[in-house]
Amino acid sequence: MEDLKSQIRTIPDWPKKGVMFRDITTLLKHPQSFNKMIELFYERYKDREIDLVAGIESRGFILGGALAHRLNKGFVPIRKSGKLPAATTKHEYYLEYGKDILEIHNDAIMPGQSILLVDDLIATGGSSLAAIKLIESLGGKISEVAFIIDLPELKGKEKLNGYNTFSLIQFEGE
Repeated sequence: MEDLKSQIRTIPDWPKKGVMFRDITTLLKHPQSFNKMIELFYERYKDREIDLVAGIESRGFILGGALAHRLNKGFVPIRKSGKLPAATTKHEYYLEYGKDILEIHNDAIMPGQSILLVDDLIATGGSSLAAIKLIESLGGKISEVAFIIDLPELKGKEKLNGYNTFSLIQFEGE
């Protein structure tokens, strides 16, 4: 994983002072690294009972779309408020410095479907937990929640206690 980790750019003090932003755009533009990342996720999930891949706006769309394609599964976008055109279910969640809302189309998931939820990064876990609540409100079952990057010092995975989680890369105290 060190080769993938080395492709991720760190931007200090963005979007605010004290934050070390982990930018995956540098990994995504490198074809060998992007393909390797998708293959690592594919190998983990290819033999699992998964009906759909869901991704959280916006970088979760990149990972989720590519992985859904590779797994030959459908993709469900979970978006910020006001971005989906049909009837939606909403879930409000709190950030370090405010609150936000995620939405999913009411017909995106059928009761009992097994869902792989993906995003680029887990920090505090707020958006992931909100996405889980949306999926479950439609009757979906979370197979696993997968990330490219985990920031363990922010304890986001602790918010997801009771759900299987996986990440390729950790930035711990870096």
